[in-house]
Amino acid sequence: MVDNLAAFNSVIPALLKEKYLGFDTETKPSFRKGHKNKVSLIQFSTVDTAYLFRINKIGFPGDLSRILADAGITKIGVAVRDDIRYLRTLKKFNPDGFVDLQNYVKEFGIESSGLKKLTAIILGFRISKRQQVTDWEAKELTEAQQIYAATDAWVCREIYMKLNNNDTVAGRK
Repeated sequence: MVDNLAAFNSVIPALLKEKYLGFDTETKPSFRKGHKNKVSLIQFSTVDTAYLFRINKIGFPGDLSRILADAGITKIGVAVRDDIRYLRTLKKFNPDGFVDLQNYVKEFGIESSGLKKLTAIILGFRISKRQQVTDWEAKELTEAQQIYAATDAWVCREIYMKLNNNDTVAGRK
């Protein structure tokens, strides 16, 4: 959990060295017509670590924009266009290096595009989406929220790696 600038500064060097990152964002749901809350959380995942950036607490530091704009770091997610659009309302950056699994899986003859279905089809296990509509701006995120957020980013990376015949944690016995 990255919810202060000291933690942010300590994890950024490791992320900048990665070639592939799972990616997702979370936003507190709005139940008012026409109202959209700001993105609260950005998730990145490596092969074995998920980083949850509480941008509602730490803001949007420049190195976060640097990762999002780095063509040398492949960031893999689902519906990334929407995530990018909402992030760019918080801070202008030129997104690069993104792969949207909704489009990418079509090259492999897979028509399903939701993360839950893609995980079942490609990785062979189920993920829960129960925490999706929870308060991402809460003072403290629950363990269930943290696991949900970390899992979403992690499975995006795992799906991409498996489709490209790279080593995945999910494929290990």
